[in-house]
Amino acid sequence: MKLISAIIKPFKLDEVRTALNVVGVQGVTVTDVRGFGRQKGHTELYRGAEYVVDFLPKVKLEAAVPDALLDEAIAAIEKAAATGKIGDGKIFVIDLEQAIRIRTGETGGEAL
Repeated sequence: MKLISAIIKPFKLDEVRTALNVVGVQGVTVTDVRGFGRQKGHTELYRGAEYVVDFLPKVKLEAAVPDALLDEAIAAIEKAAATGKIGDGKIFVIDLEQAIRIRTGETGGEAL
């Protein structure tokens, strides 16, 4: 099992969720986050004053997937989240040792 953690642009969330459903990912956790990458934020103009936006709004999407779905899930996120512009985001894959469904006590892949 793997835990996919993807940081994407907020307006791409629905497209990514739909793409993950199509490949068979059943559950996703979404968190509103802020951060910056290589671009280190950007400057904006508001009422004639220029100011720096250090932390850009992003969405963090997490999904636990069986190893068999990993490559399809990553490809789905990449395709759905891409705009071709700077700041499209990142995908991280982490080994997941154990998963437990609290309601039933199921463990491992059955809990997903």
